[in-house]
Amino acid sequence: MNKLRYTGTRLGLLLGAMIVSGAVFLSVMTTATAAPVTPETAFIPSTVVKKNNLPGGFVYLGEVIPSAQYEIRYYSENNFTGTRVDGYKAPLAIFSKTAASALKKVSEDLEQKGYILRIYDAYRPQQAVNHFVRWSQDAADLKMKPQYYPKLDKRNLFKLGFIAKKSGHSRGSTIDLTLAHKSTGKLVDMGSPYDFFGEISYYNTTLISSTQHANRKLLKDAMVKQGFKPYAKEWWHFTLIKEPYPKQYFNFKVE
Repeated sequence: MNKLRYTGTRLGLLLGAMIVSGAVFLSVMTTATAAPVTPETAFIPSTVVKKNNLPGGFVYLGEVIPSAQYEIRYYSENNFTGTRVDGYKAPLAIFSKTAASALKKVSEDLEQKGYILRIYDAYRPQQAVNHFVRWSQDAADLKMKPQYYPKLDKRNLFKLGFIAKKSGHSRGSTIDLTLAHKSTGKLVDMGSPYDFFGEISYYNTTLISSTQHANRKLLKDAMVKQGFKPYAKEWWHFTLIKEPYPKQYFNFKVE
């Protein structure tokens, strides 16, 4: 059993930084209204335990890429549902071994340029996807609309391609991530936040600056170089082209 250690303080919401084999895990445990995580936000003490009972072919990303930051949004309440998502029992990133090896090369390439990865989500259980479906059908639940989908009707998020009833994440080789500056840990400006549903999150949107687009291109080029395919409607979303389980959707818990 591997323990992760948190350090920090409280600012309206509770954030945890968990360290395992050098990897930093950022998790949001909201006590009131959820708010975006910023690199400047401090963290509080807490503990989480890994079960180390993964199916064959899967690994904890924190053990493969300890230099990355891990902010597992669906373990927290700071996500578009406003609650912890079914199947996320710990703020951990799980990935297929094949995809993890490729992502490690991405990390190594980017570190040479002064950047580290921040991981928001990797493997996602099918039960979490089912949670998204139920949430989309509850027209009265709009508490996260201002932050995540201010201009959209949540019932249309599937039709618009932002979420799906069968997700590539459940196959274990799709990841949501961004970049942070290695020297400071602060996020690189991508022009829109993670999981924001709208045109500004499209990779080729005209709603961002040339600098912000260059930052997106930096991430995209590094991922494509190691065999990942981008998703045009979400700049943060990538799938390993030669994924080991292209037709299998898993449902084991993140723990």
